[in-house]
Parts: sequence; structure tokens; C-alpha cells
Amino acid sequence: MKKTNFQLVSLLCATFLLGAIAGCNRNPLSGSKLTLDNYNQITTGMSKAQVERILGPPTSMETKDMVIFKKTTYRYEDGTKFAIITFKNDEMDSKDTNLGTGS
Repeated sequence: MKKTNFQLVSLLCATFLLGAIAGCNRNPLSGSKLTLDNYNQITTGMSKAQVERILGPPTSMETKDMVIFKKTTYRYEDGTKFAIITFKNDEMDSKDTNLGTGS
């Protein structure tokens, strides 16, 4: 009787953990939110806050005041994987990544 209850509890815990990991849309090995699915949700015109809700805080950030606009670059890294999100006047303007490659 005790062994069956333990197996049931173990199965429920494992199911819960798998659901929690899948629901977060994170890399299951590193816990990073830098995944191709999340990257593909980033669209032109998004605010920094919207991007951070999807990918989390950037690994590094650089802001430059240009003559006619402000350019901010967010860099996300997870091992050899990266994504670069560029904002023009605080709206997402362009993005680049190697997430879709085999490296």
C-alpha cells in the first residue's frame, strides 16, 4: 500500500514539474527564456517591457543617443546561442539570432 502511494505521489510531482517547465517556455536544461518560440513572438514596435516579459532581462544592454533618435541594443545569451534586439526610440526595430541554426 505504501509503495503504491509513493509511486502515485512521485508521478504527480513529476507531471507537475514537467508542466511547469513547459508552461514557462524556457530551455529545460539552462532555464533560459531564450528559445526560438519566444524569439519568434518578438515583433516590430514592441516596447522594452513587452520584450522583457517574453525573454526576461537582457544579458547586456547598450544605449546610444543618436542625433535624431535613441538606439538601445539588448543582447541575450545562453551558451553559444544569442539574440540581439534593437530598439529605436524605445520601440523594437530589428532583431537577429542564431537560434534557428544547428550551432
